[in-house]
Amino acid sequence: MKALVKLVEGPGLEFTDVPDPEPGPNDVVVRVLRTGICGTDLHIDAWDDWAAKTIRTPLVVGHEFAGEVVEIGQAVTATKIGDLVSGEGHLVCGTCRNCKAGRRHLCANTRGLGVHSNGAFAEYAVLPEQNVWVHRNPIDLDVAAIFDPFGNAVHTALSFPVIGEDVLITGAGPIGIMAAAVARHAGARNIAITDVSDHRLELAKRVGVDLALNVRHASIADAQTVLGMSEGFDVGMEMSGQPTAMRDMIANMSHGGRIAMLGLPAAEFPVDFSAVVLKMLHIKGIYGREMFETWYSMSVLLQAGLDLSPVITHRYKACEHDLAFATAREGNCGKIILDWTEN
Repeated sequence: MKALVKLVEGPGLEFTDVPDPEPGPNDVVVRVLRTGICGTDLHIDAWDDWAAKTIRTPLVVGHEFAGEVVEIGQAVTATKIGDLVSGEGHLVCGTCRNCKAGRRHLCANTRGLGVHSNGAFAEYAVLPEQNVWVHRNPIDLDVAAIFDPFGNAVHTALSFPVIGEDVLITGAGPIGIMAAAVARHAGARNIAITDVSDHRLELAKRVGVDLALNVRHASIADAQTVLGMSEGFDVGMEMSGQPTAMRDMIANMSHGGRIAMLGLPAAEFPVDFSAVVLKMLHIKGIYGREMFETWYSMSVLLQAGLDLSPVITHRYKACEHDLAFATAREGNCGKIILDWTEN
């Protein structure tokens, strides 16, 4: 089969032939139809410090996908051949304290599909049945392919109640924009989103934010003034991983405010913890999705009319991956989809 592979240590990926995957007793094989490009894939392609420390070659990359089940292992019980599925990219051990308690998203031994094991940027992918989400209702294939990052957005946006609250989102990447859409759908009063990219801020406006603020030209304090606020934001969602964003968010939170932090900083940075203490802020780290409550919430939100189409801006054939990755690196885009049916 054709796959996008990190063959050797160093920059670049190869679109090449690899053996078809074979399922173990508890596995399913999926014919991949669509995949989404993630920031993790860009790190692996560029072979930055994180990739050099983490990735073992050769590796089929990719973890955002949707496809059709074409083969199942002997012990598979619920998933059927022909099912349309998306995949949960976090592979958990099943034996640690949290896994045994049903808190699989907190597994200390989590491994990543397309990071620690062969992934989904291929004509076929194999993964455990427990990591498969079967779509029981009609769904657009492009949307099904981005259930993984959509789950990050839902997990972040619904970590704290947002109905009637003033929400601040720092970072208008695809996940930040999806989080804004979820917060709007869930009944937030005011939603402000910040970034340094006018293109992404325009995308955010399409999902209904009240204020899209370019922080090169204005401050979060200015956002409060524009929205007629005086006591700060009730709920913060930090999506950028930028130190200044987190510090500015803390400075503009209300007393008793709650912050969900998904953005992963590249290095340690100082925080005004006196403000955290004196304002009695609650800061929660977010990693991935709650398995599988978040997945249930995602499906219900789409059934209830949540529209993710503004977030998907570019579509390419899988064999056009060079162009797709270049577009992703430029940043003037939302989610980018690779079509594996047209190679």
